Amino acid sequence: MSTNPERAVSYVLSKYVTEYMDKDVLILSLNTQTRDAARMLHNYETDDIIVTNEKNLPVGIVTDEDILSKVGDITVYAEATTLKDIMSTPLITINEKATLQDALHKMRNNDIRKLPVLSKKNQVVGMILQTTIANVIRNATATAPRLLSPPVKAVLGNLGFVLQFAGVLLLVPALVATVLEDTVIATGIYLTTVLLLITGFFLNSYGEKSSLNLQQASILVFSSLFLLSLVGTVPYLYVFPSDESSVDVFANAFFSSAAGFTTGGISLFDEPENLSQSFTFFRSYTQLVGGMSFIYLVITAFYPESKLQSMRGFISGRTLHMKELFLTITVIFSIYIVIVATLLYFFGERDILDNFSLAMSTLSTGGFLPTSTILDDLLWQEYIVLMGAMILGALPFTFHYAFVRKKFLSPKLGKEVLTYFAILGSATILFVAVSGLDPLQSAFYSVSASTTAGLQQESLVGLNGGAHTILIILMLIGGCGFSTAGGLKIFRLFHLRDIGSFVNKVKRAELSNQTKKELISTIIIIALFPTIAAITGLHLAAIEDVPYQDAFFEAVGVITTSGLSAGVIDTDTDSATKMVLGFLMIFGRLEIIAIIYIFVPKLS
Repeated sequence: MSTNPERAVSYVLSKYVTEYMDKDVLILSLNTQTRDAARMLHNYETDDIIVTNEKNLPVGIVTDEDILSKVGDITVYAEATTLKDIMSTPLITINEKATLQDALHKMRNNDIRKLPVLSKKNQVVGMILQTTIANVIRNATATAPRLLSPPVKAVLGNLGFVLQFAGVLLLVPALVATVLEDTVIATGIYLTTVLLLITGFFLNSYGEKSSLNLQQASILVFSSLFLLSLVGTVPYLYVFPSDESSVDVFANAFFSSAAGFTTGGISLFDEPENLSQSFTFFRSYTQLVGGMSFIYLVITAFYPESKLQSMRGFISGRTLHMKELFLTITVIFSIYIVIVATLLYFFGERDILDNFSLAMSTLSTGGFLPTSTILDDLLWQEYIVLMGAMILGALPFTFHYAFVRKKFLSPKLGKEVLTYFAILGSATILFVAVSGLDPLQSAFYSVSASTTAGLQQESLVGLNGGAHTILIILMLIGGCGFSTAGGLKIFRLFHLRDIGSFVNKVKRAELSNQTKKELISTIIIIALFPTIAAITGLHLAAIEDVPYQDAFFEAVGVITTSGLSAGVIDTDTDSATKMVLGFLMIFGRLEIIAIIYIFVPKLS
């Protein structure tokens, strides 16, 4: 018997229905005579007929019981009866990318024992039976334990794919460094690419690609960000001064790499303008990979294709598919990058490669600056371009999808976007009033904080308490859900409306289980973000000997992956602290709740 039957059952229920469906399905048109259908049922040795319309789309089902109970004496009635007259409709189906768990839920909710399985083109490709699922569960609990349990293999297989995909993506900055003849940087990036590809191949050889439950998906996302940050330290090892101890160099490299892939954006380089263009391009590119690929990864891991339609914020209408979504968003953001870089070049006449680096950092809400002087003496047009790019990065991916698909906006999606703009507008007006900065610069910093992009022209240590408070609140709230921005996310504020009902025992019973889970997650996240920032701020204030106000501001910038800085963290910060801060950026990018799911699976 399996040493952990519960985990084994959870694993098999996460499998796709296509792995266990019966592919031998009898499909007939609705005008088929019942006599002919009965003969075919006997010849095919099956119990069901899927009935299709003139467009070959499934519209109903007929069982052998239907023929017996509704037609009666076949010799008398079957000649004048067609499947259209006796079929059960509407037909309840399930998508080919749905899991066995999804199938069981649908069968239970509709009190049925079988489901036709449909392809992306709504063609019947098989039939999943309740008895089949029961046998799968029975076999899973009776299987002898293996060296690697199925859930572990599933995580390893998906993780291997993620690392290989990231390795292929990093070939872009490697080629840029090669073209610019920057041998040292190119070597570091190529080595990173090779390590990612080899590690991914190794994990794939021991794992298998399959769907995950929420706890396993949380492990996958954390492992992906950690390994990307760890392997991504290699190029930084070539850049940081070698006269420091190996521990300090590694801590600086890990912190900087984590700041890249998590879009944290805090930089340890005192004079980044002295870095080569190929390296600054690499830094910004990791922001883009971390910002966009992370959202892809979250959608893939937490939302199998069968559940995409129910994902919060998605446009209503026809069924959406991952490939279509990913391709559309990738193309859109590529166009955004080209437009922003071109506008910056047109208004500022800067180097085009630096413009692309800044465009990638801005749209991914990463905040890395290609040089320390690139934001000096900005024209008002450049301010507008950068603020627009930061806002685009903080809007939901589905906002851009809806815009292109001409379904702009769905009510649910529009509500979140409008709320975001309302918060940003109100905070900007307050910040202009209390900061003492000019209106354009005040708006720039407000946008930078709310989008968690972290672009800034100088240290914010000189701001008064009121201005710091506004920026801290904006960083904690962050952008919209399923965007490249960090923070709590706007859509979670909507959950707070149910807190009264959750506290009231009578009303709590009326809430759905999904609503309860979302509310608990929101409460945990809202509590942990400022709490972790407060504790981290105390530590930074003590070791760096700075006012707590500045230390807390810096800590919020870390945990929300904002990157706005009061100049507290630098290369002189002790190595252990920088390593911990690197992990805090990963935790913040995971919105903390994924870590909770790993260690407290009951909440998932």
